[in-house]
Amino acid sequence: MRRVWGTALVLLATTTAAGCATAVAGKPVAAVSATGQDRSLITKYFADLDDAGTQGAGAQRDFLRRTQHPDFASATCDLGGLTLRIEPTMSTLRTDPKWKPERAGKPPRGTVYVVAVSVWIRRDTATLAEQIGSQRVVVLDGKAYGFTPCPTR
Repeated sequence: MRRVWGTALVLLATTTAAGCATAVAGKPVAAVSATGQDRSLITKYFADLDDAGTQGAGAQRDFLRRTQHPDFASATCDLGGLTLRIEPTMSTLRTDPKWKPERAGKPPRGTVYVVAVSVWIRRDTATLAEQIGSQRVVVLDGKAYGFTPCPTR
């Protein structure tokens, strides 16, 4: 047990020291947080996504198709029978006005938000993978829209 703690403390000290020695170029800018209404729409988006996933791959595929941002309606992917459970960390929610989907010429219409998420990738009742990342959600005309994730090969 003492060796594990010693290793953890050395790792923490090394990480902390390395972090202090790194200069970051640029000017700090305060992140803009979501309005109460937008926050509620985004929270509901993730709850509905998870509810659809509990009903199966077809239900979640339909949900993702219905909630795909209208500017990118044709840019969907087939999850191949997989379902997703996505848990956002709403305390990290902030606007991301310069973000645009890969290969897009400009950002989507609406207010773009980014939030840290934990994602569980499932087939039937088995969890195949877990990961942590960021996800964008756009509020446009009082509705939350997302972007169907595409599995990497």
